[in-house]
Amino acid sequence: MNILIWHVHGSWTTAFVQGSHRYLLPTLPERGPWGGGRPAAWDWPPNAVEVSPEELADADVDVVVLQRPEEAELAARWLGRTPGRDVPAVYLEHNAPRGPAATTRHPFADRDDVLLVHVTRFNALMWDAGSTPTTVVEHGVLDPGPRWTGELASAAVCINEPVRRGRITGTDLLPGLARATPLDVFGIGVDGLTEHLGCDRVRAVGDLPQHRMHAELARRAAYVHTARWTSLGLSLIEAMLLGMPVAVLATTESVEVVPREAGVLTTDPERLRDGLRTLVEDRAAATVAGRVARAAALERFGVPRFLADWDTVLDRTVERHPVPAASSGTSSTSSTSRRS
Repeated sequence: MNILIWHVHGSWTTAFVQGSHRYLLPTLPERGPWGGGRPAAWDWPPNAVEVSPEELADADVDVVVLQRPEEAELAARWLGRTPGRDVPAVYLEHNAPRGPAATTRHPFADRDDVLLVHVTRFNALMWDAGSTPTTVVEHGVLDPGPRWTGELASAAVCINEPVRRGRITGTDLLPGLARATPLDVFGIGVDGLTEHLGCDRVRAVGDLPQHRMHAELARRAAYVHTARWTSLGLSLIEAMLLGMPVAVLATTESVEVVPREAGVLTTDPERLRDGLRTLVEDRAAATVAGRVARAAALERFGVPRFLADWDTVLDRTVERHPVPAASSGTSSTSSTSRRS
């Protein structure tokens, strides 16, 4: 199957392209959000192929996976076919609604030509999709292996753009948690975080390639997840797979996937701080918690299950979509090529 998909979320797409299909990644000379192609920070298989808009015009695309509303118009322009009408399409929703929690209408609400796929059941619960058919395919995460050593007396945090996103990602909670142990913050746009918070125990590390980030996370005594209102963070799952004990704010989907025995799970920042302190100071308790965390993540977020679920979604989407007569003359994917 030939799947048109944009590179939007690196960790999610890394799992998705492990399948048996051909993944066509739009690529523009200036890269950017609408044509980023293959990422530099992840090692993707060769069946994830970069294609220009010009190449897409002649490509045989079986299904389009949309992840942002603007992609529908781009796909229509580049393919010469409208997703949902002329070519099968699903809309993958990564996020919880940004507006009112329970009443925000999804941009693809009340559609009968596109399947809406959520990455968590919490997201599906909170979005108002109207009559649009919906399903949930939970994350799949490549297993980095049990690498936790906890040799550093600090905790790891992964937040992209913590200054801009503020309360959404729980950035304001970091100074209070840092009273238990120094916090090393990984992610995009962390420069200036220490100064912004006025707390030298919150230390910006930066955005590292995935393999280096895993190695550095595993050296920290524990992992901290402070998001108030985002979808389930893949970095949290990766930390659990590393065998790290976790201190997690009990919001959104976290309460469904993080066992309390994996560390500490609470909506109380003071309890979160005290639990974090225990994980850092009590090596035996942290070791047990990390084993529980890894076992839970392996059971729920394996890539084979993830890919099988997506194969079911894609097969059904293609089978249920009538093939327009005008599409019978499209050429094969041999016209697409991988570009450096």
